[in-house]
Amino acid sequence: MPQEPALLPSSADSAPARPARRSLLQWFDSAAVPAAEGADADRVDWLRVLPFVLLHLGCVGVLWVGISPVAVLVAALLYVVRMFAITGFYHRYFSHRAFRTSRPLQFVFALIGAASVQRGPLWWAAHHRHHHRHSDAVEDLHSPRHGFWRSHMGWFLTRRAFATDLSRVPDLARFPELRWLDRFDIVVPLAMAVGLYGLGALLQRAWPALGTSGPQLLVWGFFVSTVVLFHATVTINSLSHRFGRRRFPTRDDSRNNLWLALLTFGEGWHNNHHFYSSSARQGFRWWEIDLTWYGLRLMALLGLVRDLKPVPEWVLAKAER
Repeated sequence: MPQEPALLPSSADSAPARPARRSLLQWFDSAAVPAAEGADADRVDWLRVLPFVLLHLGCVGVLWVGISPVAVLVAALLYVVRMFAITGFYHRYFSHRAFRTSRPLQFVFALIGAASVQRGPLWWAAHHRHHHRHSDAVEDLHSPRHGFWRSHMGWFLTRRAFATDLSRVPDLARFPELRWLDRFDIVVPLAMAVGLYGLGALLQRAWPALGTSGPQLLVWGFFVSTVVLFHATVTINSLSHRFGRRRFPTRDDSRNNLWLALLTFGEGWHNNHHFYSSSARQGFRWWEIDLTWYGLRLMALLGLVRDLKPVPEWVLAKAER
């Protein structure tokens, strides 16, 4: 399995860092040390992924903070907005360049995507492009052929997966603001967590009848919403290559799955996507619900995005069912 070089320089690269120090540094600076090599590269670095573990444990906080309509609404809205940022921009824009937009809006949605706690836009796009190049082959880090849990989240926790290979995303690496956001990918999630706590405290003080608080909005808006968002997103790795129907004869195991499409705003039409990944639309037929596509069409009508790449007729003609 090929190694993934860390391409962002750091003063920490000048001398080998001890494993614990390396892992701690990468909490704050994802390029603090070179990429792992050798047999250890495919092992879970538990110290490095401790924040990810704590993110899940934070959901248990609902037992103490309780529930309110405001908290559930905030969690749901953050799921919707961030899922659209992941599917529409991290995936269809940054990974596949399926449409065009302005540099300011590109950065806005990179920020929203970074708030999803799924690493930075360059890291996400680099790994996804690698996935398409080696889909379900040995080199594919999250193929279900390696096992369900490995494809769902285990790969994400290994030392090999931590680095951002900028050679895969030269079109994106030319933007310094995206490189910064990718390198310091902890900044935006921390800012969102602080903001949610502050909003909850403000609402508790100004409108106590709403029944919410700082800790409650932090738990529901940050921990619960983010964990649900993460696991919904990665079902496309673990489930959509196993369950569903195949319309196109691709070299991989990708399948179309309505339920995953609903959960992920259109990403579940995965066999469509693997056959023709350049389109901004993944639900190729009118009855294939693709909420991200509808959102992009609305943004195009408002002049926020342009040149949405369509599904060519020759692609539809290749469909087997």
